[in-house]
Amino acid sequence: MEKLLRIVKLLICIGLITVFTGCATTQKKESTGQYVDDSVITTKVKSAIFDEPSLKVFQINVKTYKGVVQLSGFVDSQQSINKAGEVARSVNGVVSVENDLNVK
Repeated sequence: MEKLLRIVKLLICIGLITVFTGCATTQKKESTGQYVDDSVITTKVKSAIFDEPSLKVFQINVKTYKGVVQLSGFVDSQQSINKAGEVARSVNGVVSVENDLNVK
């Protein structure tokens, strides 16, 4: 009986370690909290771009990873590229912007 209790305790410890390690952030993966924060930043950037009359939101894709916003897609002019970058940088929580927009 005592041996069975030790095995159960060991299995519980291994299970807890696995759970905590699975939720930890690594260089290539985000924790759940970071994922939620990045989703909020992405939504705010999309909203800010949508509110800008000179930009067409359907042509601009926005992705965020650890606060770094990546803009991609096609716009009509170099001025639109610059404006989209400015708008994205102005959003609270944005660490930096990688502006990969192209003129079509």
